[in-house]
Amino acid sequence: MNVHPSDMKKVADRGDAKEALDILRAWAETATPEEIADLDPAISRLLPQGEVSNYPALRRDYPEEFRPDAAYRASMPDLQNGPSSLIKGARQQLQHVGISNFRLPINFHTRENGDLTLETSVTGSVSLEAEKKGINMSRIMRSFYKHAERTFSFEVIEAALDDYISDLDSIDARIQMRFSFPMKITSLRSGLEGYQYYDIAMELVEHDGVRRKFMHLDYVYSSTCPCSLELSEHARQARGQLATPHSQRSVARISVEVVGEACLWFEDLIELARTAVATETQVMVKREDEQAFAELNAANPIFVEDAARLFSEQLLNDARIGDFRVIASHQESLHSHDAVSITTEGETFASESLDPKLFTTLFHVG
Repeated sequence: MNVHPSDMKKVADRGDAKEALDILRAWAETATPEEIADLDPAISRLLPQGEVSNYPALRRDYPEEFRPDAAYRASMPDLQNGPSSLIKGARQQLQHVGISNFRLPINFHTRENGDLTLETSVTGSVSLEAEKKGINMSRIMRSFYKHAERTFSFEVIEAALDDYISDLDSIDARIQMRFSFPMKITSLRSGLEGYQYYDIAMELVEHDGVRRKFMHLDYVYSSTCPCSLELSEHARQARGQLATPHSQRSVARISVEVVGEACLWFEDLIELARTAVATETQVMVKREDEQAFAELNAANPIFVEDAARLFSEQLLNDARIGDFRVIASHQESLHSHDAVSITTEGETFASESLDPKLFTTLFHVG
C-alpha cells in the first residue's frame, strides 16, 4: 500500500491560478506603491491599466514649472568628466575632439571698412589627454557664443580660443569658421556688375603653446587646354576645319598661413588668385562679355601643372603669407576623369598621404 505524506504540494491548475490572481489584485488595489514595489514591482502590471514600474512611481507629464537650482545641478551625473576607469578603448591622447558645423550669423570686416553679416559654419575642437574620459561638447558652443556679437577678426577668434582652453582645461585647441564671402565683380566689357561668392575659411590653431593663423579659399576659374588649343588651330590652318579647344570649370583650393602684423584681407587673397589665373568664371554676361571671355581663355591657356605654379608664384611674393598649399582640379570636358595637381611650401601642409575623398570635395556646385 502506498502512503502519501500529507504535506505533498498540490499541482495548481488554472482555477487555482485565477483564484490567487483575484486575491492578489484585491490586495494590490488597496496597497501603497511602496508596498507593491517591496513585494514585486511586476505586480503593478496585474492592476487595471497597470505597467511594470520601479519604486517610486514616476511622473509622465513634462514639468514645465521645474527650475533646477545650483545644488540640483551639482548632483547631476557627468559621465564625460568621469574617472579614467570609464574610458573605452586605448588610453590614447586625442588630437582633436569637439563639434563641427554649428551655424550662426557672424559679422566680418571687409577691406573697405564695411561689415558683412554672413551665415557661418563653425568647427571647434580641443585636445584630450589620454587619462581624461571626454569633454562637455556644449561648452564649446557656449564659449564661442560669448564672442558671437562682435565683428570677427583673427583677434576675436583668439579671444574665443582662450576661452576654449580655459573652459575645457585643454592644452591645444582649434577654431575654424567657414562662410561664403560676396564680392562685387565687373563684367569684362559691358560694365555690368554682379556678386561672386567665394568659399572661405578662417582657422586658428594652438599647438604646444604656439598659435598660428590660416586662411583657405576655393577659387573657381576656366582652364583652356593648351594642347587642345594648338590642335584646333592646326585643323583650321592645315585643313580649313572649324574646331574648338576644350576648356572646363576648374577649382583651386588655396590654403595659406597668415604671418606678420599686416592684415591679409579676404579680398587680397582673392585678388592674388585672380592675378595668377585671370580666367575666373563670370557673373553678369552679355554677348560682348562672352566673346571677351573666349579671348581671355585663348590668351591664358593652362595645364593643371601651370595653374598650381602660377598660384604659387603670387603666394611666394607676398610677405603676409608663410607656408601654403595649392590643390588644383581641372574637371575636364575631354576626359571622363579630372586632371589634378598639388604643391606645398614649407612643412605645415606637406603630407605623404592624402584623404581619399580630397579631390571630390573640389567640385563647385554653384
